[in-house]
Amino acid sequence: MELTIDENVLKAYGLISKNIKLQQIGSGHINGTYLLTNLSTSEKFVLQYINTNVFTNPKAIANNIQAVAAYLSKNSPNYLFPAPLLSQSGETMAIHDGEYWRLSPFIADTVALDTLNSPKQAYEAAKQFGKLSRLLNNFDSSKLEATIVGFHDLELRFEQFKAALNTAQDAVKDKAAQEIETALSFQHILSQYLEFKSNADFPNRVMHHDTKISNVLLDKETFVGVCVIDLDTLMPGKFISDLGDMMRTYLCEFSENETDLSKISIRVDYFAAMIEGYLSEMGDILTATEKELILFSGHYIIYMQALRFLTDYLNGSVYYPIHYPEQNLDRTKNQFKLLGELFANESVLQEIVKANLVKKQV
Repeated sequence: MELTIDENVLKAYGLISKNIKLQQIGSGHINGTYLLTNLSTSEKFVLQYINTNVFTNPKAIANNIQAVAAYLSKNSPNYLFPAPLLSQSGETMAIHDGEYWRLSPFIADTVALDTLNSPKQAYEAAKQFGKLSRLLNNFDSSKLEATIVGFHDLELRFEQFKAALNTAQDAVKDKAAQEIETALSFQHILSQYLEFKSNADFPNRVMHHDTKISNVLLDKETFVGVCVIDLDTLMPGKFISDLGDMMRTYLCEFSENETDLSKISIRVDYFAAMIEGYLSEMGDILTATEKELILFSGHYIIYMQALRFLTDYLNGSVYYPIHYPEQNLDRTKNQFKLLGELFANESVLQEIVKANLVKKQV
């Protein structure tokens, strides 16, 4: 089926439909993303529709990206930061009929992977996310707005879980009884977070918040990291958001949709590569408290995601798309198995962290 975009959106960028070719790209489930080719010039761009059901304040996204782009342009002019292009009227988005669109540069000769295939790729991805954090170390994160309020707030997610427990049907709670018990048994992760939350040595930083492998571009031949993309959740947060999300999505060969829990295990070599890549950029930046919490970041994010799946299941699966009634419960089981594996391998993983921190000091 031929893809069409409203002519008014195209006109905002000086384009007309008869001179462009559109192709849907990307594996994300939130925004619509298209490769746009200008047939007159052969130039390529990325055209993206912002889902305002998820991102209720798209102007905050635009303002955040613009502020970071200006800072990087001044302080790290050679860094590739694919900020959206301005429309012909000088705006960062084209708005038509309540819809928000943006046009971004297309980075040639790169690939965005859906799955990791080697520790080298984990190293390169972690290095790119770490590099962005390092370059923004002196940027005042309070200048940015939250594009999704409470996105990685475990305290909020636990309160939402408790509220769901109070309203869920008994039959649903009975099916999830084991997972509810497991969720409560891991509450010490929240307690540990709250101990550090207001510590001055645990600062807010500019975080990407969605560090899955598909959000970094790699050279299509060498798989060397090129740049970070999908900047909608670029906002203030703790370092555990980025590193923890990498642990959640890089360390197991299988995604949260895998129902055979025997397949859910930690790839130690991927962990080692990821930590080496991240600390090659952030090892001299992280505070003493942050260094203590490196492995904890995986506990934090995986537990939070398990709670979110479980909460959605208890609420009738109204947030995450499902293909069968028990899918969010299965996703919960999957994430709790992954969390258990992280704890089971804690001693060897901590040794890897320690060795990399020592290497940075040499």
